[in-house]
Amino acid sequence: MKKRNVGLVLFWLGIVWTIAWEIVAVVKILPLMHSLTLDEFNQTIWALTGPLMSLRGVSMPLGTIVAGIGILLYSSAKGSTVWKVGIGLFIVLIISLVAMGLNFYSAPLFGIGGSLIFLSFIGTLWLLAKERIALKGSSTTALDFKLVGYVFMLMAAFYI
Repeated sequence: MKKRNVGLVLFWLGIVWTIAWEIVAVVKILPLMHSLTLDEFNQTIWALTGPLMSLRGVSMPLGTIVAGIGILLYSSAKGSTVWKVGIGLFIVLIISLVAMGLNFYSAPLFGIGGSLIFLSFIGTLWLLAKERIALKGSSTTALDFKLVGYVFMLMAAFYI
């Protein structure tokens, strides 16, 4: 039971972390980007190459990885599965950051689309957790791959 509680806490921490950073982006960063020149913007704490903007850039992938690991724990996945999925997702995150850099898109379309994708992701994780509890054997492995696929999709959608 403790493992499930930890999983639920991690799930919600990942979700809250992601939502909080997206709120910061909309409330703090976007108004500055619209009202300042690039040089002026880069003189603020939100400079495009600064640590806060870098942290904001990885907020969605990190939040989804934590949420995904949390859901695996909540649904009683084996420890080895949780480790494999967590390490695999983290490696993919590092590769994607190195390959694509930290791009920031501010178009309202991306914000609305990203929000819809994220809400769909939360619902999918929740339903997968409920389904996984009742599964046995290779069915759980298949569902684990499904979870990894959804996390990859969300990470890719965030950077596209």
